Amino acid sequence: MLLNEGRIAEDDFYRALARHLGTDFLDGPIRLDVQLRYPHVLTAGAAPLSAHHHPRRIVAAPRGLAIARLIEAAARMEHPPALTTPTQLREAVFARVGERIAADASDGLARHRPEWSCRPGPRTLDLTLAGLVLALVVLLTRLPTLTSLVLLVVIQAGMLAMLTVRLASCGIAGEAAAPSPDLLPDEDLPTYTVLVALYREAAVVPRLVRALGRVDYPAAKLDIKFLLEADDSETLAAFRAVPMPARFEVVVVPDGQPRTKPRALNAALPLARGEHLVVYDAEDVIEPDQLRRAATLFARAPASTACLQGHLVIDNQGDGLLPRLFAIEYAALFEVLGPALAAWRVPTPLGGTSTHFRTRVLRELHGWDAWNVTEDADLGMRLAIAGYHVGDLPSATYEEAPKHLKAWLRQRTRWMKGFLQTSFTHARDPLATWHRLGPVESLCALALLPGTVASALFYPFMMGPGLAELILGAPGPEAGLLTQATYAGAWTIFVGGLAAILIPGFIGCHRRGWRDLMWFVPLLPLYFLLVSLAAWLAVIELARHPHRWNKTEHGLSRTSRSGALGRGVASGVTAACSAPRPSPSATG
Repeated sequence: MLLNEGRIAEDDFYRALARHLGTDFLDGPIRLDVQLRYPHVLTAGAAPLSAHHHPRRIVAAPRGLAIARLIEAAARMEHPPALTTPTQLREAVFARVGERIAADASDGLARHRPEWSCRPGPRTLDLTLAGLVLALVVLLTRLPTLTSLVLLVVIQAGMLAMLTVRLASCGIAGEAAAPSPDLLPDEDLPTYTVLVALYREAAVVPRLVRALGRVDYPAAKLDIKFLLEADDSETLAAFRAVPMPARFEVVVVPDGQPRTKPRALNAALPLARGEHLVVYDAEDVIEPDQLRRAATLFARAPASTACLQGHLVIDNQGDGLLPRLFAIEYAALFEVLGPALAAWRVPTPLGGTSTHFRTRVLRELHGWDAWNVTEDADLGMRLAIAGYHVGDLPSATYEEAPKHLKAWLRQRTRWMKGFLQTSFTHARDPLATWHRLGPVESLCALALLPGTVASALFYPFMMGPGLAELILGAPGPEAGLLTQATYAGAWTIFVGGLAAILIPGFIGCHRRGWRDLMWFVPLLPLYFLLVSLAAWLAVIELARHPHRWNKTEHGLSRTSRSGALGRGVASGVTAACSAPRPSPSATG
């Protein structure tokens, strides 16, 4: 408790403990035996020393109840183990077996479950053939032949199925409309691990530490780890400049490839001490009771609920039109579609941040795919394939959206590319995936992953001609039945597509209390043209750079609607932006 609350420095505590036990305190470089068992030595808090390093042969860094057990046992020991701090023990272990840790973080999933790894991905020839088929399909749908009309009907039916999912979600209120549960008291809360992967994000470090420092959770039960890359000296220096208690831990991930967020998370997963684990992004600011609320929902949910997805909220809407439309899109996803998917208990592509897990399930699934650029969507699929479900967590996490088109396109292209990677990975044996998921869940997975990319690719080709056909008018009575059917399909897709875009946007804004942003919802059909462009760029990038991670830079926002990002509200946004925000549980 004293350590986690920052009332005593880690070095001072363990030096005092060593004096009390009459043993040595090891400071500076610690040479461990080459035969140490990782990660068991960190779980146990003790590791064998090199035979030539120290006569006591064992160095310990106990935590929590293990400290009391060591004090009790030391009275019966002739030579108690040497002591060091948990930080120095971890650094010594990483120095000794860093290459093994890096290899496990990169390729552990491929070694244990190769069918779940996105490597090797589709070959360039495969993608070229797929592109030619896609181009041929687009061409055929515009030709006045019977085959073309039948093909168009099939595509229209697929798009209608995806539109139906989005429209049906509007009728599901989700947990956000339910009364707030009675949250667990301190004594019933489990230990909670928080993982935040950062790369070249020194600018957000002070805000990040402040935000996590305000979390309403017992300090003694928090295990917060900031994960840095080995070459990121600037962010490391920023952390060293901010005083932090022992519940905050900076972990430098051993150097390796690919340099991605999921690889860093994999390196930290064996270090997690919590029964539950949550992943945040560097720019996130969470509602203070989010961890307590998640622990409460986990305690009351069935064991098959392995993950809870928090509600991501774009908070820098005053930075321009693009962040406002991004905010509306997120409101539709996390206030409307997400709760519906949780209620239906179907496969859910996770949001990548504010994803809360049962730690044992993450380890059972061998963590994240380090080579998949949307590791969150892939993990959502693997959870479903393994028989687990994702629940809804009605708690907001405030985020920063890219305010420039180039940065937005890079981010969205990565997301679309990751959806394609995930789709190819789990379609290697489509019958096996179908049997594991079941028919309804498989259809939902098709709609949400490859369907999302396909609908974005076809969006301008289906909506544009559909609008043209509507303007030109209905075919005459001399037209055949199939021609009449495709015209009716075009009309239905155009109107249904607009409804599937606009209605969730309006409902999402309403549930967040953003009446001022409702005026921008009609611009979403134009915004989705940019999504289509990103989808086409993703196809090209998948062929050229399948595993390249397009990093999104954070800490650039000028405004913050809620004040969570630490900036004022922009004058370009109406006064309603500065009004108190209704909590997710209070909006309907």
